[in-house]
Amino acid sequence: MQNWDYAWKGSYLITICSANREYFFGDILDGLMKLSAIGKIVRYEWLRTFELRPDMNLICGEFVIMPDHFHAIITIGKNQYNRGDLDTNRCRDAMHCVPTTTTNQNKNQPKNKFGAQSKNLASTVRGFKSAVTKNARQIHADFAWQSGYHDHLIRNDQ
Repeated sequence: MQNWDYAWKGSYLITICSANREYFFGDILDGLMKLSAIGKIVRYEWLRTFELRPDMNLICGEFVIMPDHFHAIITIGKNQYNRGDLDTNRCRDAMHCVPTTTTNQNKNQPKNKFGAQSKNLASTVRGFKSAVTKNARQIHADFAWQSGYHDHLIRNDQ
């Protein structure tokens, strides 16, 4: 989202897919997801994400592991890396939880630029994917993720 800094306080729905949508994470049997060994690694590393990054004030929401992809809700809370970008610099539309003004520093240029990512959503997802890949390749040498991930800023409870 233009003019949105993914280090800011917010909740996100993310989707991460395996390369070629290969069924690495398990199978659905009788309507229930049966995790494979790699699926169990995905669950373990996702939960570990929040233990490893206490400084980002991350909150683990609902998540689901499917045979070839992973959905999760993650919240980045107020922390030392985004404190200056919160309440004092931006007004928010209470109904839609979106910025209604911009600061002079970001008025004409998007905040979500390509480049080094640290202490934000991208760096968190990158760390998770890397940890899963390292462990999963001990089980299946060809394990890989699809490049990137999909994200949606959650604007309200609905």
